[in-house]
Amino acid sequence: MFVWSKLSSEKWSDAWEERFAGNPLLNLVITTVPGRPTIRVEVYAEKKREVTAVQKMFGGSVRELKNRNWAAMSQSAMPPIQVRGKLVVCSARTAAEIKKAQREHVNREVIAIPADMAFGTGHHATTATVLRMLVDAAAPLEGTSWKMADLGCGSGILAIAAAKLGATKVWGCDFDPKAVEVSQENAVRNGTPDIRFTETDVLKWKARERYDIVIANIFYDILEAGFPQIVRAVKPGGTLMVSGILKTQATPCLEVASKLGIQWERIVTRGKWVSACGKAPQD
Repeated sequence: MFVWSKLSSEKWSDAWEERFAGNPLLNLVITTVPGRPTIRVEVYAEKKREVTAVQKMFGGSVRELKNRNWAAMSQSAMPPIQVRGKLVVCSARTAAEIKKAQREHVNREVIAIPADMAFGTGHHATTATVLRMLVDAAAPLEGTSWKMADLGCGSGILAIAAAKLGATKVWGCDFDPKAVEVSQENAVRNGTPDIRFTETDVLKWKARERYDIVIANIFYDILEAGFPQIVRAVKPGGTLMVSGILKTQATPCLEVASKLGIQWERIVTRGKWVSACGKAPQD
């Protein structure tokens, strides 16, 4: 395990959270310094190259942490998440651990995302909120053939959830090839190997088909620039969910999609984060 660290002004706390939220390979920790308007920003990763890349962008220092089972420590700190009585997200890694979780949560679909995958585990406010929205949106589609797209797949948790909820075709993408790799591994781990994940830049992407549900849990500026393609990918009357937006960014960001015809039906604020669910116009 390696850690990158840097002291920063407290006023940039939101910006640091926004920068690293959703990255399945980096675990952000922000610590306040008593009596000072200063915070310590730390990013933990399994591989040195991950934190070295952060250092190249922001300065700071990198060091190695030895002789500690960080995955096990993370797992003990992250209890399972129950989602609408349909899903349970847990930190199981092995087939034996997954079977144990399935025995403990009968009649629920278990999604296993190892605890060291940071914000991709479902514990972050953005992911947890969208999981609940996804369960709600999938309910009226039960028994039908429906498709889902996950833009900014991270650990693949949302795509896997859609497959568990009955989606017959699921596609996920991410700008980061390592996130795509992690998502593919998690899909196999969870018995949903048919999910297709690709390395795709949403800002260069051209939507060639439409989906019943499209989820974009990505930075607000990428959302704003990508909304024309994102909205185009939603079937007429289909559902669009977005997240990863800070409260200070939400109004202008969501307005961009509104001008393209999206009717926001539900906007949820959890802490400093905003998630929204809406419908695409009928043709």
